[in-house]
Amino acid sequence: MSHRPFPGRRSVLRGSLAASAALSLPTALGAAPAFARSGRPQAQWGVQAGDVTCDSGLVWVRSDRPARMIVETSATESFRNPRRWHGPLLGPGTDFTGTTPLRGLPPGEQIHYRVLLADPDDPRRTGEPVTGTFRTASAERRDGVRFVWSGDLAGQGWGINPDLGGYRIYRAMADLDPDFFLCSGDNIYADGPITSTVALPDGRTWRNVTTEEKAKVAETLAEFRGNFRYNLLDENLRAFNAQVPSIIQWDDHEVTNNWYPGEILGDTRYTEKNVDVLAARARQAFSEYFPISTLRRPGGRVYRVQHHGPLLDVFVLDMRTYRNANSPDDQPTDPQGILGREQLEWLKRGLSRSRAVWKVIASDMPLGLVVPDGTNIEAVAQGDPGKPLGRELQIAELLRFIKHRRITGTVWLTADVHHTSAQHYQPSRAAFTDFEPFWEFVSGPLNAGAFPANTLDGTFGPERVFVKAPTTANVSPAGGYQFFGEVDIDGGSGELTVRLREQDGTVLFTQVLQPGRVGQ
Repeated sequence: MSHRPFPGRRSVLRGSLAASAALSLPTALGAAPAFARSGRPQAQWGVQAGDVTCDSGLVWVRSDRPARMIVETSATESFRNPRRWHGPLLGPGTDFTGTTPLRGLPPGEQIHYRVLLADPDDPRRTGEPVTGTFRTASAERRDGVRFVWSGDLAGQGWGINPDLGGYRIYRAMADLDPDFFLCSGDNIYADGPITSTVALPDGRTWRNVTTEEKAKVAETLAEFRGNFRYNLLDENLRAFNAQVPSIIQWDDHEVTNNWYPGEILGDTRYTEKNVDVLAARARQAFSEYFPISTLRRPGGRVYRVQHHGPLLDVFVLDMRTYRNANSPDDQPTDPQGILGREQLEWLKRGLSRSRAVWKVIASDMPLGLVVPDGTNIEAVAQGDPGKPLGRELQIAELLRFIKHRRITGTVWLTADVHHTSAQHYQPSRAAFTDFEPFWEFVSGPLNAGAFPANTLDGTFGPERVFVKAPTTANVSPAGGYQFFGEVDIDGGSGELTVRLREQDGTVLFTQVLQPGRVGQ
């Protein structure tokens, strides 16, 4: 493997980052910050980095009170000759969160950063610095790329369990020293309250860390914000955020289960029934708690492309905001589909213009797995193995475009279904044949209930080459079945290797893909 090692990063993990991650949290876990009249601002929720390219990155922090964000960067852990970046004033309008863009960074280098929070009335008064690190994308193909992906965190009432060591899967992902982490959605379960204990089928008791905001479904902006803060109570996640930059997308549980625009809820747990109102509040909290520059712009959006040097472009989809209503999904025409026309055309343009060896399509829902919503359909496939219908028509249009434009190196990554699998799509097995073969890899959950494998739909000819899933529904993380995936692109050969892993890092399945092929 030609991926360049960075031995200094391991020492950072054992040293300053571990210390930063272990900073004490507020006594009332997850509570809104107190407006202290004395003392110095504190960054008790850790740091994150995102939007990392060859020469830039975006650093995130949350303060416990009004503060000015300051970032210092250096090529060394000692922060000799640091470069200083002046960030925004953090206040209640963004729940005391903020980001600072870093530009003009050297490509392919380890960037050490520390965030200081200064008293707005006295800049000399700063809190204890919180440190982090990330690696800028290399401009040289020979350096290779490695990243991990998964999704689905704190779902089905399975939260931070101190008896199990919290979100342990983040330790295993950090051990691989990835360039970044792709979260394929369901970063929170705003519709999933968390109780202090849950009885397990074998007679044991699952214990959760609990907070006020997680005691009910999220409806207010404060409750959505509290859902994001809940996950940051986990030491493993805070340490991981400080070591590995992220590419974040959303799916349904950031708002509520299986939502679509215009929906009016019949769920009696909600007093606010208008999903569009809930989605607007969730979107604001989502934009506040992750370093995503496209969401902070006017008319900001979740879908975007992240360029990671000459080897990789990551096309991040949004299958929520622009979808049509969930239905039996068997209509013969469907111009809106699951992506909406504007996003589909953006994706087609981006893929055709990309010069990267590999184009990862980060999809928050699978293509050929049937995901029901009661008697309706939640994802793309509806179980009819014949010609494309409903949302399948939009995917057929995209696959046809990839074939006829001779676009090489497309790979689909997703989560959502709470098991891990690998599907190969082949025209010779399909009802719709005007496309080139490609792979779809599924991973997750990170820390949520595990579920049996979904039924395949034959329209695009999928073959399930590998699957690991429980035979019963909602198996707790104590029962296993927690997964993440790894993608490793070799800088010399250009080969892309996918490894599906369990939460301790054990490799379950490996697939090596060759570069330069249309589709893949």
